[in-house]
Parts: sequence; C-alpha cells; structure tokens
Amino acid sequence: MDLIQLFSTIPEQNLEQQLSPNTRRSFGFSSLRIKKRINSEDGGFTRRRGLRSFSSTRESSRKESVPEDDGDSQLSGGEKHMMKTGEQPKGNIITDVSEKHGAIPSVEDDGRQGALKRFSAMWSSLRKGKRDRVKEPELTEPSGMEAAENTTRQHRYASGQYFFEYLVVVSLKKAKDSNTYEPQITYQFPKRDGMARSQKEEEEKTLKAITLFCFPEGINWAPLTEYHSETFSFVLTEIDGSRRNGYCRRLLPGGRGARPPEAYCIISTLACFGLFSKIFDEVEKRRQISMAMIYPFMQKLREAPFPAPGNTVEIKSFIPESGTEIISLTRPLDSWLEHVNFATLFDCLTDQQVLLVFAAAVLERRIIFIADELGTLSQVIHAVAALLYPFTWQHTFISIVPEILIDVVMAPTPYLLGVQKRLLDQVTDQTDLLVVDLSEDKKDPFIVSIGDEGSILPSKLQSEILEALSKRQNASVGEELNRVVSEAFLQFFVKTVGHYASYVKYGRAGERGVFDKRSFYKAIEPKVTRHFVKKFIQTQMFDLFIQEVEQQQPGPQQGVFHKKILEYQEKKKKEKTKKH
Repeated sequence: MDLIQLFSTIPEQNLEQQLSPNTRRSFGFSSLRIKKRINSEDGGFTRRRGLRSFSSTRESSRKESVPEDDGDSQLSGGEKHMMKTGEQPKGNIITDVSEKHGAIPSVEDDGRQGALKRFSAMWSSLRKGKRDRVKEPELTEPSGMEAAENTTRQHRYASGQYFFEYLVVVSLKKAKDSNTYEPQITYQFPKRDGMARSQKEEEEKTLKAITLFCFPEGINWAPLTEYHSETFSFVLTEIDGSRRNGYCRRLLPGGRGARPPEAYCIISTLACFGLFSKIFDEVEKRRQISMAMIYPFMQKLREAPFPAPGNTVEIKSFIPESGTEIISLTRPLDSWLEHVNFATLFDCLTDQQVLLVFAAAVLERRIIFIADELGTLSQVIHAVAALLYPFTWQHTFISIVPEILIDVVMAPTPYLLGVQKRLLDQVTDQTDLLVVDLSEDKKDPFIVSIGDEGSILPSKLQSEILEALSKRQNASVGEELNRVVSEAFLQFFVKTVGHYASYVKYGRAGERGVFDKRSFYKAIEPKVTRHFVKKFIQTQMFDLFIQEVEQQQPGPQQGVFHKKILEYQEKKKKEKTKKH
C-alpha cells in the first residue's frame, strides 16, 4: 500500500480518529516487493538499482542549547515545490500491494473487510494520474569556449545532479480544541509556481508523508525546555523501486519557555549522509540567527554541482558578524560506502549476533529492529542492507515505521522494518520472523526468531567472517571501519557465488545471455556450501542481479565485486601452483 494515497483518502480533521494506533487492521498484502521477478526466458529486463539507493546513516545525538529567537522566524513557505520525475519519481512509502495477484482474505469481521476494500481502491488509484508531471530541468552543459573547461571538470562532478530536491521545516502545532500537536510544514525551499493541479495534489500527499516520518511518534507531544537533538534518515519508495532519501534533524527551536521540537528535513535522490549531516550543521547555525539566513545558503547549495567521489565542492555563505564563510563538502573516495556507517550496528550487537541477522537477510526473511532512538533504527537498518552488497534488498524497506503504519508488520512478504520500542507489543504477536532488540538494557537481542538462523550459513564461512571482523578492532572509525566490515561480508559472496560469470552462456552477438542455474550450484564444493547457495539463488536479490548480467554483453565486468573476484581467483591459482 502507499502511504501518500492513504493520506489522500482520509479527511485531514479525522486522520487520527480513523487511523488510531489503538485500532488494529487486517491488511491483505499480496506483495510488498519493490520489483517484480522476471523469468529469465522473458524478453523484459528490470535494471537492478545500485546500493546507493539506500540512504547514508551516520547519525548523531547531542544535547541542544539554542539562543533566543530574534523574531525573524516567520517566513512563509509560500508556493509548493515541483517534484522531479523521470528516473526519480514521487515517493511512495510502502510499495506494491498488488491487485494483480489478489489480496489475502481478511480473517476479521465485515468492518475490517471494508477497510481492506478501501486499501484495494487506494492501490488502484495509485496507478492513475502519473502522466502529466513536469520534469525539472537538469543542469545545462556550457557551450562554446566553456566546453573545453567543462571537459576537464566532468570527472569532478556527478553531472546533472542537484544536492537536494528541497528542504522543509516541520513544526508541531497545537490542534484546535485539543491538547495534541500536529506536525505541519512551516517552511519550504525552493518555492515553485505554475504547477498543474495533479502535480500540486501529488506534492501535498508527499509532504504529508514527510511530516509523518519527521514525527513518527504521532500526536502525543508536550512542550519541552530541553531536547537532545537527533539526526536520522528515511526512504521514500516508488512502486518501480526508485527511492529518494529523507535526512532529518530534530531539535528545539529558539525561544523562551517550554516549546515543542521542530524538524529539518532534506529530500534528495543522492545517498551521502556525511555531506547532509554537515549541511544540517550549517542550516541549524543559521536558524539560530534567523530563518531568513537559511534561504541564501540553500540557494547557493542548490546551484552547486554535486562532487564526484573523492572531490570537494566549496560553498560561500555570508553570516552577520562572521563575514563570508567557505563551507567545504567532500565525498568519500569509496562512494559505494558513503551512505552507511557500521559503528552503531556493532555497538548494539556482537559479531556473532550480526552474523545471525545477516543470515536472515540473505534469505530475504521478515526482520524487525526495535529501539527507542530514531537514529539507532535508521542507522542499523541501512547498515544491514549494506552488508548484502553487491546485492540489493528488493522488498519493503522502512527504516522508521510511523505509528500510524504499524500494521505493515502483518505483511506476509519479506521486509526490513525499524519500530520504536514503545510499539513492541504490536509486533511480537507475529511469527516466522526475526525481531531484534537494539536497546542498551536488552537481555537477549532476539525477541522473536525462527531458530535456524545459526545454521543458514556454512560454518567454515561463518568462522572466516568472524575472523575478518576481528580486524576492525585495530581500524579507526568512519571510512576505515566501513572498509573492514564490508570486506568481510563481500568475501563471503565472492567465495559462494563469485564464479557465476562462467555459467552465463551467450549465443549470437547481440543476444542476451542465459544463466545455467543448475550447473552453477552443482559445481560448488563442499556440499554444505552448495546447500546454502541453492537456497540463495532463489531470492529476488540474486535473481535481479543475474538478470542484469544476462543483459550485458560478454566481457570483463566492472566494479568492486568483480575486482575482488579476480583477486580471489588469482590467489587460488597461486595456491594451486605451490601445491604442485
């Protein structure tokens, strides 16, 4: 189901009454997969999105202390921002409750059946009205004498990409005739005119979804005098699998006395949390002076080209009493890891426990992570998804499940979900899944489990992963830690399925290849590894990976995974030569 469509069908004034957290629904989920499996003999092909689809999640938490507001904070958000389309569609939160395969019958009463019908209707409407969106113009290429200079700069910038689509400020406003608070967008940049009616309606649905993810706890807030700022992330997912990243920082705004927190949210198609965390620092610093100071900085940022891996872009920005500042934003050289930081994952779980979670994720099982802090949830769930590289999680992925959507845990299809601990009672009535507690005071991190997680991976390869992970004790934080952890799990895939290219057979020139699945896993030794691989090749992540390979023309492959495969094969050759 689609959260944005859900909001569009419910009168705003009745939203909380109709979707009260105390009211449990029985949903009919026939599929929550982001992409549909395509048989290898079909002519169609769905391109597998890279791991950069997942947002970076280097989170921070620090106590907030802000000066009093100077009274210039009442800028209007004004006109609505036109969404980009094409390869970056609108964000839909929960993907593909498909009417094609039919819904699972509800076991509840007639009233619950009525709710199911409403959701089916929402899904049908989702496929309509998407043809008349206007694509935002991309960065134009210079011409004439500037062309030569542009040629030298192309390697420094990711061509045609903006840093972000827009920035919004979400504030908690007290509801009329109630002691509850409702999240509302009080500032939006950039502002756009001339949107068609359908585009405006689409954006309003998306903005409602954003407010929900900025304050997933619901309406139960109270004014505060102190609040620990936290940074977290979420993902907006379209039914075709394309994703946009939401980076959010919540803090206490300037002012006197008790007041509710507010959230800054940046929506971007780019996955590079390190850069956006630094951007938040600059936005927050300007917000403490005046809301008006945010606009020129974000305008400069939006005009700046997004740097290529290992490169830096500099933004000049003026601040009263400080003068012109130069903010340097640098991307890591290993861009495939810039979206994630593994530190929190290994702070919450031991190496052996991470291995059990990895085993469940590899077989595309249902996994729920439980924590109090939003930053911990989003950080860990993205880290787990990153362990699957070079494969990509293809199913439902919600790093922080809003309370209003807690019934998504009843979906029978694979998912990775992050749920706040106060909602634990609403998820533990499920079976055939893994529920992982990330809290500091946990006795056993595995609240619910199937019980076979420890036997999914071959024992020898488990030992090799654990040995490789032990080397991280000598690794520094940040990029070096990411490298050590990712290398440990990448080698697992190199040793189990790294020989796949030898079993993709090509016919005449121009024809797509055909993967010989049976011969592929029959060639694997020992038998315990073959048994695992036979299960793994049935997953959607492997299926889509192979589809992409079949679509390519024969020849040397590119990328980190293929480089590691060649290194491993060369090592095995040398070992074999020494024996003889």
